[in-house]
Amino acid sequence: MKIVSNKLFLAFDIGGTTIKYGIVDNELNVVDFGSTETKHNINGYILTELQEITKDVQKKHELSGIGVSTAGIVKDGKILYAGPTIPGYQGTDIQGTLEAQTGLSVFVVNDVDAALLGENLAGISQNSDSTYCVALGTGIGGAYLNNDQLLSGSHAYANSIGYTLYDDKTKTNYEQRASTLTLQHNLEKYDTGVIDAFEFAKLDKQPYLRIINDWAEEVSKGLVNIVLLYDPEVLVIGGAVSKQGDYLLKLLHDHMSKMIPEGLFKTELKIAKLTDKAQIYGAVSKFIS
Repeated sequence: MKIVSNKLFLAFDIGGTTIKYGIVDNELNVVDFGSTETKHNINGYILTELQEITKDVQKKHELSGIGVSTAGIVKDGKILYAGPTIPGYQGTDIQGTLEAQTGLSVFVVNDVDAALLGENLAGISQNSDSTYCVALGTGIGGAYLNNDQLLSGSHAYANSIGYTLYDDKTKTNYEQRASTLTLQHNLEKYDTGVIDAFEFAKLDKQPYLRIINDWAEEVSKGLVNIVLLYDPEVLVIGGAVSKQGDYLLKLLHDHMSKMIPEGLFKTELKIAKLTDKAQIYGAVSKFIS
C-alpha cells in the first residue's frame, strides 16, 4: 500500500508492567517516544490510559491510524485471552473503543505477532517468504508469517507454544522448563544473573556452562517441533536473551541437529534485529507495508 510521506501513526506496545508508545512515520522514524506503567490494569486502567494518551497525542499530531501491540491472545481487536500477568484484561475491546473515540483505523495484534511483523518490515526477516518467531522471556511465545500472512489458527490460539510439551511427571509445560525466567531461577542459588552466567559459560566455567547448556537443550526441544511442523525458511529468536547472539544460536543449532533426522534441518536460525522497536514497528505495519 503506497502512502503519502507525511502520514503519522500512533503505536502502542503493551506488556505486563509497561505501556510504551510513539509516533511513527512511513520512513519508520519514531518520535515522542514515551512509557507509562500498566498499574496491574486496576479498574481497566490500560484501556483508559490508551484513550488518554491518544487524546493528548491528537492535540499535537494529525494521525492517520493507530497500531497496538499487546500481550495476550487477540481476535477482532479484542483481548480473547490474557494470563495472570495482566488481571482483568480479557475481553477488553481496544479496537472498538479507540476507533469510536478517534474515527481512525485501529490495528490490534499480539506482541509476538507484532515483533515478527516488525522484523519482516524492517528487520532480520525482510526477504523471507516463511518466518517463525520465538520470543524467549518470562514465558515463551510464537508467531508464524507465511507469504506476508499471519497464521493464527481458526480460534486465534495457534502458536501458543509455551503451553506445549506438557510433562505429566513434573506437571510442567514447555515455557515452565525453558523460559528465560526459569533459567534465572536456576541461577539464583549461585547469586548470578543470566547475562553474567552466559559470560562465565563462554569461558567454560562450571556450573554455569552446564546450566546454560541444559536450558538450551530444553529450548531446542520446542524449536525442533516448529521446524518439523512448519519447515519455515527462517526461525527468528527474540527476547532479551537473544542479545547472546551467535553463541546462543550455536548452542541451539547443536542441540537441534541431534534431535532432527539428518537432511530435514534446512531452516536458518537468526537473532532478532530490532530489539525494543520490533513491536512498535509491527503495530503499525498494516499501515506502512
